[in-house]
Amino acid sequence: MAVRLRDVAERAGVSLKTASNVINNYQHVKASTREKVTRAIAELGYRPNLSARQLKYGRSGFLALALPHLDSPYFSELASMFSSAAVAKGFIPLLDITNADIEAERLVLSGVQSHMIDAVVFSPLTLTAEEIAARQDTVPMVLLGERAVPSGYNHVAVDSVSAARAVTQHLVGLGRRRIAAIGRESAQGTASVRLDGHLAALEEAGLPNDETLIVGVPNYERSAGYAAMEQLLALPEPPDAVFCFNDLLAIGAMRACADAGVRVPEDVAVAGFDDIAEGRYSTPRLTTVRPDMEQLVGEVLRLLQGLIERTPVDVEDVNVDWSLEVRESTVGR
Repeated sequence: MAVRLRDVAERAGVSLKTASNVINNYQHVKASTREKVTRAIAELGYRPNLSARQLKYGRSGFLALALPHLDSPYFSELASMFSSAAVAKGFIPLLDITNADIEAERLVLSGVQSHMIDAVVFSPLTLTAEEIAARQDTVPMVLLGERAVPSGYNHVAVDSVSAARAVTQHLVGLGRRRIAAIGRESAQGTASVRLDGHLAALEEAGLPNDETLIVGVPNYERSAGYAAMEQLLALPEPPDAVFCFNDLLAIGAMRACADAGVRVPEDVAVAGFDDIAEGRYSTPRLTTVRPDMEQLVGEVLRLLQGLIERTPVDVEDVNVDWSLEVRESTVGR
């Protein structure tokens, strides 16, 4: 038998009207009450009648979050934080994992299931700005990620150019002069802008751009960082510092150093990007860039609500705060 809204209300210990207010994202509901109702929804597996709801209110209450990966600690943390924050605001989050597949990303863009959702948050890896600009679907969308974004789209990201510059400046400030970069992949996206920041810092310091010290990777996993570090250590003159474009690459690079008998940070200083939990407990602890994830999620939901409620707002390109967390992998104990 299908679960009814009345069953949700009884499980949560609230009136049918209160349960309905939560389902329909009525704002004047206490946070504790909203939490009880959303917990009851999850426990009972309640699914609202979307057709009836959309006819009555013009919206479903569902938000889609389309991410390239969920096995990445960064994206799994983002998904968890977004889900909790969305539920607290009365929305029901739906997760779509594209695996960075071009056809899967095109399906997100085309809005195959747009009749089911009020808005979508999308972090594309393979689509070009031109493809995004050609989107025909009218469901509100907020873009994530450090990439070129066509005009007319709300976008939330970390300023990876300035953050990457700060990492390399930190390594330069430690007296390192052969500073490698692991993570270049394509002419667009995260790798492109982080490489821009890295190269800018080298130029500011009067250091040459040695192409042998810039290593591309097939993916941003630990194994790719390990293989890239092995390549760098095999050079006639290995680097004395490495900036990895995410923490998983950095952790793989540190393992390669350990296996080769190379000391971190005495022989090679290693830094990453994202501040995943694993890096805080690695040996040595990893120096990295910490994006303000709470601010990122909050800005995304603020923009989404404005779009859903059709509040007249200017299109925004939001850069969230970040900090450089200096730890043992660059400065020692």
